[in-house]
Amino acid sequence: MKFYYMKGRRPDFTNHKYMNMIRNNPYVIDRIENPSEEMQLLAVQMNGLALQYIKHPSEAVQKAAVANTARAIQFIDHPSEDMLLQAVQSGWNNLSYIKNPSPELIDAALEQSGWAIKYVKDPDEDLQLRAVEKNYDAIKYIQHPTPAVQLAAIRGNYEALRYIEKPTEEAKELAISENEQAIRLIPDISKEEFLHFLSRNVLVSKYMPKGISLTPDDWRNTFKAVLSRDDVPEDYVRNFITCSAVDLTPADKVLLVDDCGSKKARRITVDEKLTLK
Repeated sequence: MKFYYMKGRRPDFTNHKYMNMIRNNPYVIDRIENPSEEMQLLAVQMNGLALQYIKHPSEAVQKAAVANTARAIQFIDHPSEDMLLQAVQSGWNNLSYIKNPSPELIDAALEQSGWAIKYVKDPDEDLQLRAVEKNYDAIKYIQHPTPAVQLAAIRGNYEALRYIEKPTEEAKELAISENEQAIRLIPDISKEEFLHFLSRNVLVSKYMPKGISLTPDDWRNTFKAVLSRDDVPEDYVRNFITCSAVDLTPADKVLLVDDCGSKKARRITVDEKLTLK
């Protein structure tokens, strides 16, 4: 049902009536035949999304609509760059309503959230990096993240690994190094892979996958290779001594360091044992 201006001697009364109707429900603008710009402005000032029911809105009406509700940008056929920028600055997800956004609009969206990358077609590596450095989990919106992007996301949080379909070996190693629980995010781990990860982080022993069985020699040989290094990480040695999931007795651990460990490993072991007393 359409409302029409009433013919008669009291046009102000009719206009007043329609204005009150719009105040009560801005969407009623859709039912008014040829609404005046005053009515249109009131409607979009009450609810910017009422713009969808206005044919050929003026620039003033468009601006008022976007100022009220940035999502109204989707109902503007040929918005200006300034109007588009205003919409994106009001909310990064408004980038979804913009076809072929300019670099400036993409920048404005990524400044707010890395998730905005989901609305960028074929983003280059620089944009991918900006996205994951802003929000590590933005990587779930990147189809084929480059190795550098994978590493940047994992540096933000090891949980990024769960969103990477085909992580590089370096990405897996970094995630394991960052947090031993990352091993839970790697499917179908072989015994050889587990031993490799064990050499990176002793604490993965707490999350050894089902189906993997290690012999005493497997444990010893893996730890010998790491503990004998002059540059063995200090936290690796301390975790080796204190982690109860390692299938060696406390005495065996100390003997292993004494027999095979570098000077650095032996020094840290002595310090750790003194600390535990």
